Amino acid sequence: MDRHDTDLFEARRPFLTGLAYRILGSLAEAEDAVQDTWLKWQGAERRAVSNPAGWLTATCTRHCIDMLRSARRVRVDYVGAWLPEPIQTMTDETPESAMELSSSLSLAFLLVLERLAPKERAAYLLREIFDQPYEDVAAALGVQEAACRKLVSRARSRVGRAEPASLAPKQRQEELLAAFQTAITTGATAQLAMLMTEDIELRADGGGKVPTLLLPLSGKADVLGFLGDALHRYWQGYRWQPADINGTRGALVFDAAQIVASVSLACDAQGRLSGVYIMRNPDKLARLGDAERTIQ
Repeated sequence: MDRHDTDLFEARRPFLTGLAYRILGSLAEAEDAVQDTWLKWQGAERRAVSNPAGWLTATCTRHCIDMLRSARRVRVDYVGAWLPEPIQTMTDETPESAMELSSSLSLAFLLVLERLAPKERAAYLLREIFDQPYEDVAAALGVQEAACRKLVSRARSRVGRAEPASLAPKQRQEELLAAFQTAITTGATAQLAMLMTEDIELRADGGGKVPTLLLPLSGKADVLGFLGDALHRYWQGYRWQPADINGTRGALVFDAAQIVASVSLACDAQGRLSGVYIMRNPDKLARLGDAERTIQ
């Protein structure tokens, strides 16, 4: 292992972290997968590695697939609704390709990916999000190219119309967040109601460790009732700090100096609020508030 080998790995780290996070839905687990890849890279026989980037991608991908299979078995006993671990990101104006990567970090899209089997999920991400050639995707998964194409096709049909679209303009995201915060701090939901879809969904994840909703809410009436009543009652004294979370504008919610929740919003193609994702699980909030992360 020399400096060149280290530089090769570090140049690939943002890609590997972004891929692993999208497969696993957990930054902590993604970083574990990347660390495991690093350890294997240290011990790899260099003469047998003709394509370092491909080797690193394959090693990380296969480890993530195994990790996801194990995580889903454990998740059967999860208390309440499960949400991906939120991450702080930077969402400045970016080229179109970077915006697509950013939208594929959204919690709404990561939840859609839960429909896929682990190998389908990895194949879909490598091909459709990271634009890897089928030959490279097949090599990463250790399958024939024909089988790889079937995996991607099956994944596309399961994802359906939920593929990541262009994000709403940042000004619109700010408007939705402001209306959402106003509804909770004042209990007045009329303005927010005009910005919502009829079939809006709200999910909250407490992991069984803090009080929160156990089941998702669906429909404008139920969501508005919860926001204007329960959340208004318990959150009206909390401090809100706008933050870029999973590629979109959201907020960190503080009780004194402690983060007690994160809020992420999703909107439809018309810019209407279509999803609310509230993280209350303290384990998944632990690293929010640290430096914003740039991952591919």
